Amino acid sequence: MSRASSHALKHPPVELPSDPAGATPFPQLAVAIDRERRRGRGAQSNASGRYEAEARVAFDDGWQSLEELPPFKTTVSIDTSRKVIARNDSPDIGFDRSINPYRGCEHGCVYCFARPTHAYVGLSPGLDFESKLLVKPDAPALLEKELAAPGYEPRMIAIGTNTDPYQPIEREMKVMRGILEVLERAGHPVGIVTKSALVTRDIDILARMAKRNLAKVALSVTTLDPQLARTMEPRASTPPKRLEAIRRLAEAGIPATVMVAPVIPALNDSEIERILDAAAHAGAKEASYILLRLPMEVRDLFREWLMANYPDRYRHVFTLIRDMRGGRDYDSQWGTRMKGTGPMAWMIGRRFEIACEKLGLNKRRSKLTTDHFAKPKRNGEQLSLF
Repeated sequence: MSRASSHALKHPPVELPSDPAGATPFPQLAVAIDRERRRGRGAQSNASGRYEAEARVAFDDGWQSLEELPPFKTTVSIDTSRKVIARNDSPDIGFDRSINPYRGCEHGCVYCFARPTHAYVGLSPGLDFESKLLVKPDAPALLEKELAAPGYEPRMIAIGTNTDPYQPIEREMKVMRGILEVLERAGHPVGIVTKSALVTRDIDILARMAKRNLAKVALSVTTLDPQLARTMEPRASTPPKRLEAIRRLAEAGIPATVMVAPVIPALNDSEIERILDAAAHAGAKEASYILLRLPMEVRDLFREWLMANYPDRYRHVFTLIRDMRGGRDYDSQWGTRMKGTGPMAWMIGRRFEIACEKLGLNKRRSKLTTDHFAKPKRNGEQLSLF
């Protein structure tokens, strides 16, 4: 009899591997998944979520049966949330509300700070995050209902701040397009962040909205190196396609921003100037950057990935990260979590500012308006005669 075993452990009595760079041991029980099973994925492992009472670990029981396990395939489930607008009061970000049409993201960016949110639904921030997705097909209808609610006051809605609204399944689901149709009808401003060239599919809507100062789009360009991009962001659009998307958006009159995010010291920080130059020539008028963030499970997932793909840079990368995070792997302090502190962080900031100044980026900031907002009519509400 041949079988693959899944062993459930409560507080597993195992010796966790130590960090060669001198940090604390891995807090999770992470077992690397065979490369063929995770082909095209970013994470190396699939440790149980932090809220689970048990840690389930696949191990070979002597019959070499793990070789029979199928590869990770993308599955999509329905998210039954009753509201679609998420609120926040974070003092260091420029919006107080956002929409996430999807939970999880097939792009598989190993550094994604949204990965820990998958633990809220009992799934792993590792491979589950990029293969077990949840979609909100009713998001457009829910949004229209929330915009029509008494007392709703319009302010820019940010989309793409947690998971990418234009990830591959959007081609079929078209939830994001439905959301844009609702926002256009209501005259509601929207700011979009994405790594996908699929955003150009909706240029027709975005161009009409942009004419009324209702829309702007930011493309995240992390590297121009195709090999690094494929390894670090396996299912996101290639860097040339993102730059082409910036060009097409700009030509359509849609304010286009380039985000150099995240900046990873000793891995892609040397590309800051080249990325900004390429984006500026493509038509971007604004730019921003964010330093690598490693909250919760993201730290260990990134360490595993770095050791597997760039072991020679491991110590150097984490030494620099800690230099910019007060000696820690991550510091969530308001006001500094995005840019870091210390000499290295200051140098990155100055390089970015100097490059933007030379290229004419950020000379003017596009401002969206709420002047066109008109509440959608609620079901059963009588239309006005005037």
